[in-house]
Amino acid sequence: MKRLLAMALLLGSAAGAWAQATPVGLWKTIDDETGKPKSLVRITEAGGTLSGRIERLIDPDKPDPRCDKCTDARKGQPVLGMTIIEGAKKEADEPYWAGGTILDPNNGKTYRLRLTPEDGGKALQVRGYIGPFYRNQTWLRVE
Repeated sequence: MKRLLAMALLLGSAAGAWAQATPVGLWKTIDDETGKPKSLVRITEAGGTLSGRIERLIDPDKPDPRCDKCTDARKGQPVLGMTIIEGAKKEADEPYWAGGTILDPNNGKTYRLRLTPEDGGKALQVRGYIGPFYRNQTWLRVE
């Protein structure tokens, strides 16, 4: 009986770890140039598709930054509250979500996206692609 209980507890804790290995949640973004925290982005899922918006700016350079370099409908819009991740879906048999896009409000560029949870879901590798070139950031889970 003790073995059965121990096995159930072990399986339950493993299931909890798997449940956290998802991009859904609140993430602290880290500036890849300065290494300093930049913002908090909330990633949500609806119908199997991820989206993410900027929920808070950490020590912004300007009090109300706008996406002046954006070339789509977000041009001139406030960065705070802006949706920057759209359309990512879980890749079958892969540990990542892809197929969507991510916007960098600093340069207005939109990149193809891949999100890979790491360290049991405590960190998120965010990779943005343009053609064969890519850039990585590691975001840290807040909740």
